[in-house]
Amino acid sequence: MRSDLLTALVSIHDVMPETRAQVTAMLARLRLPCEAVTLLVVPGKDWQEGDLDWLRSLQNSGHPLAGHGWSHRCQPPVTLYHRLHSALLSRDVAEHLSFSGDGIHRLVWDCYRWFIRNGLSPSPLYVPPAWALGALSPAQLSRLPFRYVETLFGLHDAQEQTFTRLPLVGFEADTAFRAWVLGFSNAVNISRARRAGVPVRIGLHPHDFELRLGNRISPLLKSLSQALPYPQLGLEPGFIEDRSAR
Repeated sequence: MRSDLLTALVSIHDVMPETRAQVTAMLARLRLPCEAVTLLVVPGKDWQEGDLDWLRSLQNSGHPLAGHGWSHRCQPPVTLYHRLHSALLSRDVAEHLSFSGDGIHRLVWDCYRWFIRNGLSPSPLYVPPAWALGALSPAQLSRLPFRYVETLFGLHDAQEQTFTRLPLVGFEADTAFRAWVLGFSNAVNISRARRAGVPVRIGLHPHDFELRLGNRISPLLKSLSQALPYPQLGLEPGFIEDRSAR
């Protein structure tokens, strides 16, 4: 169904000590309700107590904290698919693609336990770096500590064993080619979201405002009728669920 209203699920990727200043500045610039901006945290960085206090403060103010891999760096690509993925999309961050299903399962659990160990409450959401889930079987997916796993084309609900297709837009364009590809893809996916009456996922990165598509972020946010917290995703009408997709 066609709708002139556009809703969104907003996340900021790559939250780590070295992006602390950029994330803080981005949050101030977005001016969205705290609960509507999910922060994707990379646990395996050099987190000092001051950095952890910063995360706790963000969580206390209402920002959900989601898991986002472990080190955000992959091992050398060993398969043709991994090499192509790195060259065309992920560069060297899709760490899930470096591991078998068992290795991915351990990585995600290590991520979850890091939150608990540091007095932080993880949200139900996990987002693998570059949205690349890797060789995780449906059985392994169902045993993860996070209920929702977001990939390039949508969201897995491990509890209900469903997959929800949702359009995605991003702005991490540091070359003219990536700016053209992302600009075209964003336009298509925003149109898809409006036609289907479903939220669009807006995946932001800490340096996006400084890159080639940075001037398109604020106009998109101003066009939203509402930014939704991720936990509401299963409650919103109009979602497209595919129970055959795993």
